[in-house]
Amino acid sequence: MASSKEQYMRIMEILSHESLTTLELGELLEQQGARCPDDLARTLNIMRRKGLIKGSFSPEKGAWVWWAEE
Repeated sequence: MASSKEQYMRIMEILSHESLTTLELGELLEQQGARCPDDLARTLNIMRRKGLIKGSFSPEKGAWVWWAEE
């Protein structure tokens, strides 16, 4: 992905369909041929602080889970 905006849009598109952990999202991005950001967790946290996506710790999964709301 060339720009942060393109990265954000790709991530938001994926998360609008399902909630995923950071690792699950990274794997899905790779499967789609999209270059993952160098630090996906940092990128997701920035997106969360900007209000683009939601995220919280899931004790069941033992990891952060991310999702996008319309």
